Amino acid sequence: MLSETHHSGIVVGVDGSSCSDAAVRWAAKESRMRNESLTVVSAFDIEQTHVYDQQLRERIYQSRERHAQLILENAWRTAEEAADGPLSRAHGQVAFGHPVPTLVDAAQNARVLVVGSRGLHTLDRLRLGSTSTAVLHHARCPVAVIHDEAILDNHAPILLGVDGSPTSEKATAIAFDEASHRKVALIAVHAWHMPDFFEPAFDLQATENQEKQTLAERLAGWQERYPDVKVDRRVVCDYPAPYLTAESTQSQLVVVGSHGRGGFAGMLLGSVSSTVAQATRVPVIVARQP
Repeated sequence: MLSETHHSGIVVGVDGSSCSDAAVRWAAKESRMRNESLTVVSAFDIEQTHVYDQQLRERIYQSRERHAQLILENAWRTAEEAADGPLSRAHGQVAFGHPVPTLVDAAQNARVLVVGSRGLHTLDRLRLGSTSTAVLHHARCPVAVIHDEAILDNHAPILLGVDGSPTSEKATAIAFDEASHRKVALIAVHAWHMPDFFEPAFDLQATENQEKQTLAERLAGWQERYPDVKVDRRVVCDYPAPYLTAESTQSQLVVVGSHGRGGFAGMLLGSVSSTVAQATRVPVIVARQP
């Protein structure tokens, strides 16, 4: 029911880590729920080997290619187990190249690119790994970041952050669509905070009413398109990232824009989306404009 230029299909990147397995399970269930194509991508490269002997480089290439193939085969079994059977519209791909540009290119026409929050690389053992962070910055489609700790409640609502920016509008479209497919409620949060310095003419009640009106205007058209989705509107005087992170514990999915009204010009990923993707334990979709 999304009205923008049509993008379809799910692409998921795999590397054999526990977060990668969680990403595959989430993507497979999403594919089965929507009867949508699923592409599983296992990427490898040899750029960091610093070996110049051609025969040795060839052996390293073949070894890593075999390893990537094994990762793909394991991911395929994980996907079929998660989907409770064969996935008729799924295929796998072993690709030579750095994971980030490989995944970004593979997902350029996808509805969503799915990645695990952390990988096997040392840097990826951080709360949000190097690959997932780079994909969030450079993907040309929405990105779903999946953690491996959460036990999801399929009846829990979708949590949406709304701020009125263009990517927030995209996030709203995604959140309504996800809630409709999953037949669950949607919690739409518009957070605002007190100015650092009060002006003499500052009117708290008028400001609260204005923020409520902003949320109502942003949701009006979407509620008409998705009459089946029950919406809980929340206008809160708080910073958005900590509020969304706290509320995510009662949700099955969080949807935010890549950067909002407070972002600096030229930023590829805003502070709210970055913080939420790192801090929550449930899946997070970061909406990006193509």
